[in-house]
Amino acid sequence: MQTNLLEEYQRLQTGESTRAVAYLRLRRALQNLMDAGVLRPGQALPSERDLAQLLDLSRVTIRKALAGLIESGLLVQRQGAGTFVAERILRQFSRLTSFTDDLRERGLNPQVRFLERSVGEVTPEESMALNLSPGSGVVRMYRLRHVDGSPIAIERTLVPYALLPDPDSVTTSLYEALDAYGHRPKRALQRLRAVALDEEAARHLELPVGAPGLLVERRAFLEDGRVVESTRSYYRGDAYDFVAELQSD
Repeated sequence: MQTNLLEEYQRLQTGESTRAVAYLRLRRALQNLMDAGVLRPGQALPSERDLAQLLDLSRVTIRKALAGLIESGLLVQRQGAGTFVAERILRQFSRLTSFTDDLRERGLNPQVRFLERSVGEVTPEESMALNLSPGSGVVRMYRLRHVDGSPIAIERTLVPYALLPDPDSVTTSLYEALDAYGHRPKRALQRLRAVALDEEAARHLELPVGAPGLLVERRAFLEDGRVVESTRSYYRGDAYDFVAELQSD
């Protein structure tokens, strides 16, 4: 890895004579190695001292380059352990999977903390979202999702009570609970947009107010067309990548 970094740094250095941009050059070299898969998620970087010796730079310059990548969520610092490439989670738009399924497929350990779980009568807005008649019952869940102890998403979910008569059956995965009743979603409509996190979302995700996030809104359907789920989720922008496969006609 050190040889790759030195070669990439020297390649970017070609034609540049000032050290005023050395930290930006190092930052770009590290990003390029991440994009190329040379630096993999979870991989440790050499120490500041080793990087300074390798690149003939001051430790102040090294620290400044790393700080920018940490701020953007590409690197993480662990007290007493060093600096590591951040673990980013990929979700594909082409497959209907649950949060829990996505993480387990990648060998990660998903956890959930319920901030709210209740049953009540649908409001007019909820009735429209779920295509329910006035007076119908609805399950409301407000969940904070963690990976290995770190918060990465917060979700508000609505499910028709008729399809989930025991809300306490939801432990980690909503879809597993729905599957037990024969009501696992078969298709979904999903919309994503970039947002600045508001005070509530930022507090739960342990980020500053206004930090970049991703808002994902999903309506999932049963095979007969009934709406089984309406979820509004805020994801940390520094922890998630959404991927879609596109094909030409």
